Amino acid sequence: MKGFNAFVHLFLPKDKVFYSLFEEVADCVANMGELLKAVVREPDFDKRAALILELETLEHVNDDLTHRIFTELGRNFITPFDREDIHYLANALDDVCDYIYSAGKKINFYKVDPNEPGILKMADLIEQGSRQIRGAVRELRNMRDMRTITDALVRVNSIENQADDIFDRSIEHLFETEPDAKEVIKKRDIYRVLETVTDKCEDVTNVIESIIIKYA
Repeated sequence: MKGFNAFVHLFLPKDKVFYSLFEEVADCVANMGELLKAVVREPDFDKRAALILELETLEHVNDDLTHRIFTELGRNFITPFDREDIHYLANALDDVCDYIYSAGKKINFYKVDPNEPGILKMADLIEQGSRQIRGAVRELRNMRDMRTITDALVRVNSIENQADDIFDRSIEHLFETEPDAKEVIKKRDIYRVLETVTDKCEDVTNVIESIIIKYA
């Protein structure tokens, strides 16, 4: 299969290779968002561990794709948009994947039961944001449906704002109701990483917005 992919790669217009790679990365982002949502809803520690292992696998896939983007950037003179924007977008998408994996890993590392409203809501928002990112990235290839892109950017911005509110309320509730200081520290760290995922999603949309302003 790898040999066939390499063969096909030879016949792809070089500037189009970037679109294909970014679409694969965006699929990783969306799949990881969906998996994280499953992680926080799984009550069994061992079953959660299996889901987190899937997150780790996808995170490695994304690392490989990101490396390929940078390799293509160094190899090709022709790019579909500014080289700087390609670099920024690849890094921003990679950050989303890294923090999603980190959030899932911390849940079992700390042996925290994620079945509480704030964590569940944050995971829902991350899953929604990751789907919006995939939709926006897929539209970059042609930039014909600008409404789809701009709607996705607006939704991710709204999701980030909602996540900020949930984070603040959840931390306040945590300090008011959790008597165990160790649990406070562990859960606060998980909330912090979940909130960071939504920040990183917004970073992706900021790069996409910069691209469409230049080229749409």
